[in-house]
Amino acid sequence: MAEQILDQVRDLVDGQIDFKGQNLAEIISTLMLSLVGAIAFFVGYLLQDIALALKLGLAGTVVTFLVVVPPWPFFNRNPVKWLPVGGGAAVAHQNIVVDEKMFAQ
Repeated sequence: MAEQILDQVRDLVDGQIDFKGQNLAEIISTLMLSLVGAIAFFVGYLLQDIALALKLGLAGTVVTFLVVVPPWPFFNRNPVKWLPVGGGAAVAHQNIVVDEKMFAQ
């Protein structure tokens, strides 16, 4: 029981996200920071209050940080399946083609 909880905590802290998750995180951060920057600018301009604009920009940056930086599970929906370590039996049956010549491995 305790080992299962520790494994879940390790998986959460480990920070595993896949390549599609990295792309999603980049898109989310770009959109959120652009939107927050535009809102902060226009609110600050309309109210003529630069301190408010800076506070809105900082708050939006913190929210973006909390959305993008932790390894949330939706960033790891497509995990990469790597080849086995050491070139076991799965690698022994592969053929390599170089300049239209086949080499058995």
